[in-house]
Order: sequence, then structure tokens, then C-alpha cells
Amino acid sequence: MSNFIGTGVALITPFKPDLSIDYDALERLVKYNIENEIEYLVISGTTGESVTVTAEEKKALVKFIAKINNGRLPLVLGIGGNNTTSIINEIKTTDFSDIDAILSVSPYYSKPTQEGIYQHFKAISEISPLPIIMYNVPGRTSSNMLPETTVRLANDFENIIGVKEAGNNVQQYLELLRTKPSDFLIISGDDDLALGVVLAGGSGVISVIGQALPKEFSEMIRLGIAGKAKEAYNTHFKLMPITGLIFSENNPAGIKAVLDALNISRSYVRLPLVEATDMLKKNIETAIRDLGKS
Repeated sequence: MSNFIGTGVALITPFKPDLSIDYDALERLVKYNIENEIEYLVISGTTGESVTVTAEEKKALVKFIAKINNGRLPLVLGIGGNNTTSIINEIKTTDFSDIDAILSVSPYYSKPTQEGIYQHFKAISEISPLPIIMYNVPGRTSSNMLPETTVRLANDFENIIGVKEAGNNVQQYLELLRTKPSDFLIISGDDDLALGVVLAGGSGVISVIGQALPKEFSEMIRLGIAGKAKEAYNTHFKLMPITGLIFSENNPAGIKAVLDALNISRSYVRLPLVEATDMLKKNIETAIRDLGKS
């Protein structure tokens, strides 16, 4: 589980103007994050526009990223949804040769009860060949996995090793940290709260902004884990403006605009998402200049 302490990044899927995958940009992005000391990479999460990436594209992305990574960093693959049987079938038919863990979102749209959420992850746990990091993001799923459900799953299944918590709810983070098993990972999915979470005992973050500013963000989290709050908050305050900007319209349009301004990839997204507005792009460019990155 030490593989997932620190900063993981939820990689975007870069696109060309025709909205096919831009593998040259993806190679730049992966190498940029490896060279700037990110701890692990997450493939096919929400930020990767997983709902509009085909099954064939997903396999190609995994193969390509694994080749570029060449075993240097742990890789986490997103496999989740609201059809438990479909998820089980995908896990059973996926080649996990280069993957170290699965990130699986709590069921969306269906709005299951807490018992339904428990049974969903129980079924996945029982067939998974890899450790599982659950993902709770109520703003997208319309269903909050409560701390007691998370802790129940953590206690009942050894291969459920952590949760990416993204409810933007400080009280829920603290309740998880108070009641979790000692070796269970509480991973922030909220970039703006991540430092506070690790200072309170969390294991790190799966970040969006971290892939654009990997050196600064990962060092901030390492300082937080080490309990060096003052030094860590110096960086946190510098990153606050751009962290807020990238979520002001939609994700990943914001982070794609940042990566475009940094000349790593372009800002194209697939419908129903649309690109960041000209105003947001302008504000992002200003924030990047303020950080001395342009």
C-alpha cells in the first residue's frame, strides 16, 4: 500500500482537433509527471473522460502509458460504474499485467442504499485480482458513501485498501480518519482540501492540478505527510488561485486549458463537455504567469 502514499494524478486523455487520441501529447504528459516526482498515475478516471473513451481506446491507452512508464511508477486503472455485473465482467477480461490497483467509483445515477453500495463493492472485491481503491464522489454520483459503509468494507475485505474521498466535506474526512483501520488509505480527491487531509493523517491525494504542476504539488503533499505544515501551506497558498480556476466550469476542461497553456497538450474535449471559455483560458494564463510558469 506504500505505493499509493503521496500524490497520484488523474491523467487527462489528450485529443487532437479531430478528437482522436493525441498519443504524442500523452507521452509528454506522462514523462513530465514521472520526471517531476509524482508517486503514481491513474488511468481512465473521470478526468480522463472515461465515459466517452471506447473500450478499445481504453485498452490502447493502458498499453501506451505502460510502455512509456516502463515500470517506473505504480499504475492505477479506473474500472467502475452502476452495473455491477458489467464491472465484474470487465475486471475478469482485463489484462492487468502492468496495473497495480483498481480505482472503482461508487455506483452513480442508480442512487443505491448504503447496503447496495456495500454489496456492490463486496461483489467486486470477491473477484478482483488486484487491490481496490474505492472512489466516493457524491457530486457526480448523487449518492454519498457514508463513513460507516467505507469502514465496514475496509474491515471486511483485505483487498479494499483505500478510498479516494471527493465529497469536499471536511467532517466526513475527519470521521473516516477517526474510525478507519490503521492501514486503510484515506486519499483526498479534493485538490483544495488535500493538504489539510494529509496533515490530519490522510495518505495523500489523487489530484487533477497535480499533473500540470507535479513538482510543486507533490512536494507540498510530502511536506504535509511529514507534518511540516508551515512550509507546505506556503506552496498551498501559491497554488490556490489556479486550483480554484480549473474547477470553475467543468473538469477536465479547466485542467486541459492549463496543460494547453503549458504547451503539453491541447484543450480539446469530447461532447457533452465543451472547452473552457475564452475568459477562463485568459484567467488561467494569468495564473500561470503569476506562478512563473510561462
